[in-house]
Formats: sequence, C-alpha cells, structure tokens
Amino acid sequence: MSVRAQLAVLAVAAVCLPLLVVVASGLVMFGMHDESTFWLVAVVSALCALGGALLLGRQILRPLDGLASASKRLAGGDLTARAPETGPRELRELGSSFNEMAGNLEQLFDTRRELVAWASHDLRTPLASLRAMVEALEDGLATPDEYLPAVRAQTEILSQLVDDLFELALIDARVLTLELRKVALGELVSSCLDALAADARARDVRLAARIEPPGPAVTVAPDKVQRVLLNLLSNAVRHSRPQGAVAVVVQEDTDYVVVAVEDDGDGLTPDAPQRMFERFWRADDSRTRASGGSGLGLAIAQGLVEAHGGRIWAENRAGGGARVAFTLPLADA
Repeated sequence: MSVRAQLAVLAVAAVCLPLLVVVASGLVMFGMHDESTFWLVAVVSALCALGGALLLGRQILRPLDGLASASKRLAGGDLTARAPETGPRELRELGSSFNEMAGNLEQLFDTRRELVAWASHDLRTPLASLRAMVEALEDGLATPDEYLPAVRAQTEILSQLVDDLFELALIDARVLTLELRKVALGELVSSCLDALAADARARDVRLAARIEPPGPAVTVAPDKVQRVLLNLLSNAVRHSRPQGAVAVVVQEDTDYVVVAVEDDGDGLTPDAPQRMFERFWRADDSRTRASGGSGLGLAIAQGLVEAHGGRIWAENRAGGGARVAFTLPLADA
C-alpha cells in the first residue's frame, strides 16, 4: 500500500472512530428527540475533519512527490536535480541528505570528466612527438640513432603518466594495497635525500634533514612514504632559488609524527594552499610537462598520506619560502 493510501486510511480512521463514540454517546444521553439536527452536526463535523486531514496529507506528500521527481531526474542522468527541503522536519532532513548525495555525485562526475580531459591533453603531447619522429624516420630525414634518446624520453613520460593515472584510480576506488611495517623514519628520509642529491647539486640547492637518527619508528608502507617524500622534495628543489636550501624537518607528537619539507623559494601564491592538491593543477610555468611535472604528484601524495590515516597541508613559512607537511602514525600509537 502506498504512503498516500495509508495516510487516507489513517485520516478516515482518525475521524470515524472518535465520531462513532460521540454519536453513540449523544444517542444514549439525549435520545432521538432532535435526530436531524444531531446528524447534521455530526456530518458537518466529519466533513470538516476529513477536509483538514486531506489538506494535512497533501502538505506531507508534496515534499515526497518532489523527492520522487528529483530521484527520477537524477536516475535519468540530470545531475543538477535537487529535492525540495520543505515539509516536516524528517522530510526536510531526507531532502537535505538527498541533495548532499546528488551534489557529491555531480562533483564526482565533474572530476572524472576533468581527469579524462587533462589526461588526454597530457598524453597527446608525447604521442605527437613520437608520431613526428616516426614520420621523419620513414621519410629518411633522420637516422634511428639521432632520435633514440628522444624516443626513450617520451616513452618514459608516457609510462610515468600511465602509472600515475593507475595509482590515482586505485586511490579513488579505495583498493590501494599498503604493506605496513615498522620502520625508522630516518632511514626513509636519508634514502630520499640521497636519491635527489644529484638533481639538487645540478641546481645548486643544498639538501638537509633535521631529524635525530634513526628517527622515530612509524608504521607505514615504506615505498608509499618514499614516493610522497620524493615528490615533495623534487617540487621544493625545483622551486628553490640558486644557492638555496631544502630541508626535511621531523617533529614527533603524542601518537603521530609531522614530516615537513621546507624551502626558501618565493613561497606559495594565495590560492595555492587550497588548490595545489587538485589533479593537474599547475601554479606556474615551472610545473609543466616540459619540466617533468604531470600535475598528479601532489594529488597522489595526498591520497597516499590519507590512506595511512594522516593528513597533508601546505603553507608559507614566516621567514620566506614554502612548507608542505604531512602526518604519519607512530609505531607505538
């Protein structure tokens, strides 16, 4: 039975049962001396009560009709469909929950479309370069030895982008596998600094770590944490000025540890702290595909940190430069 039918039955029952009691009591108390007037009053009262019940039922059902209409539109692909948040408190809460769900779905599909668009754009550039080199080789305008390093470089760019997209898909689907184990954080920091030492030396940037060896013990997936640190360090080195410095600062708290990468560059733009973890977002020309940035590194770093139960944020340093920090759980927490 529908809600509308149940409300109608309830209204009839709510009117008829008290009315029968009143009629029976009146007949017993006053007899049948003025029967016509008695029944007229009873009928008029019943009609008024039924009319009021029907109006109340319509008032209750109107938000439900709006919710049903919005559900049909959303199921049909209209992601802008929203339910009215009117009526009794319970129906207003139901409409609010539906609208929150619809808004999340719309944001999810918008993110998917943006991801496909940006990925297509970033894939098109190396593919166009590879196509041009193949055509030059086919026309005899160059030898394979001349283009082999360029082909290898473009292939590595494509491979890295595909790997980033795959890991981002795992993070979105929440099926990322973390092989957690207890490790000394100092070892992870040292390995990342060693991996970037040559790049930092080429850019005349000093690398340092402010951590007491071996550092606090954390329960993490070491390869994932290294990826986060390498991404933050490479960004910091790329944005540092010549003869600048980049430091990894570790601060231990009650049940977690804060790992921060600090540089002495120009700092972050006003909207960067809120947007730099968006996919494919680039603040300036130094974060283009030509310089090796896919625009996915920080988004992946955020997903990896949150998969460990931590959080990541960015801010400007008081003395100049930028600071990107994230938290990790301590092993004994």
